Amino acid sequence: MNIILHEPEIPQNTGNIGRTCVATGTKLHLIEPLGFELNEKHLRRAGMDYWGNLDYTVYRNFEDFLAKNPGAKIYMATTKAKKKYTDVEYGPNDFIMFGKESAGIPEEILVDYEETCVRIPMLSDIRSLNLSNAVAVVLYEALRQNDFSSMQTEGELHRLQWKE
Repeated sequence: MNIILHEPEIPQNTGNIGRTCVATGTKLHLIEPLGFELNEKHLRRAGMDYWGNLDYTVYRNFEDFLAKNPGAKIYMATTKAKKKYTDVEYGPNDFIMFGKESAGIPEEILVDYEETCVRIPMLSDIRSLNLSNAVAVVLYEALRQNDFSSMQTEGELHRLQWKE
């Protein structure tokens, strides 16, 4: 899977998303301008010691992303979508794009992706979820649809044993 952040503004959100990407084997694509420096302490603190293991690429703008990822199937996560994020079938190499915290994905981009725009249902008086929470919700649905391929799906206790 692939997560795209279009002009993210808050380093802690991007750090949390980076950690989620490392935990799920997901590549992170960052589209400039970024609202922070990649060496910022808040970004690294939120990503903990996982940031060094993150597979990520930075792009100058959305056109640069498209040029370097021709044919990418992109789902646009937006509160403006007609479909729910659970209404589509995600492939293992698909991209899910999220916009900046203050404004989302620009409508100039969305109009070309009407069929792949998806939304997370929420109450009408709420503008949006926190960006890192929204990424986790949609990403884990996409991973679930792909049977959590290559991911550990069972755990063990550290000191005790599960009862049979």
